[in-house]
Amino acid sequence: MELSSRHIPERESIIELRQKIMRWYRNNARCYPWRKTNDPFRILIAEMMLQRTKANQVVSVYKEFFTNFNSPESVSNSAGGKIEKILKPLGSRWRAKNFKKVSHVLLHTFGGKVPDNREELKILPGVGDYVAGMVLSIALCKREWAVDSNVVRFFRRYFGISTSKDGRRDAHVTKMAKIYSFSKNPGRANMALIDFTGTICLPQKPLCNSCNLRRKCDYFKKNDNQESKSKVINRKSLVRNIKGGKEYV
Repeated sequence: MELSSRHIPERESIIELRQKIMRWYRNNARCYPWRKTNDPFRILIAEMMLQRTKANQVVSVYKEFFTNFNSPESVSNSAGGKIEKILKPLGSRWRAKNFKKVSHVLLHTFGGKVPDNREELKILPGVGDYVAGMVLSIALCKREWAVDSNVVRFFRRYFGISTSKDGRRDAHVTKMAKIYSFSKNPGRANMALIDFTGTICLPQKPLCNSCNLRRKCDYFKKNDNQESKSKVINRKSLVRNIKGGKEYV
């Protein structure tokens, strides 16, 4: 049933959704080097690299970066040109400047450690709610939410909710994400959601027939009903054409 307002679905429905996505993730998790560590600094840098960039593009850059740097101090003390050169394949020159700034703030404000709460993490240049949520949930196993445009689209489709054009800062979307991430392993839950929305519930041509959630998905049910209606209309047209003495191949 579609939620025409911005009220959130039942808590149990969101928990059930998380359980199904986690089951899917067991056999479909994507393997990246930043997922093999719980080092907050490495995960922070990885999430900043991933901003507006496909994960596969980040792999080699991430590896080269941490071959050359292993701490906020080493990044802060490095020549800006060296960082810029490593990050060049990702585009956006602001990354190199932000990495230097972030490392400087970590050293001089937080004693060289990544903050363990959302408010302080967001002090870091280039770090917003999404990056903060991913770092806290993955590196520190905190029950923190993370919402990007893919997650908004998925919630909108699956539950039939309405959102603003962007949706990432909508209060009801945030509340849903908080319920979703309230798990024994919030980092894994968030990664599962990111992988699912990035490989199955695609912006264009979602893979609905490969989706284990389709039976309860508002988007699928609507499109399935529409497709069924179209088939009925086509069959009726065919019958009329046959009766009228016309044949179409």
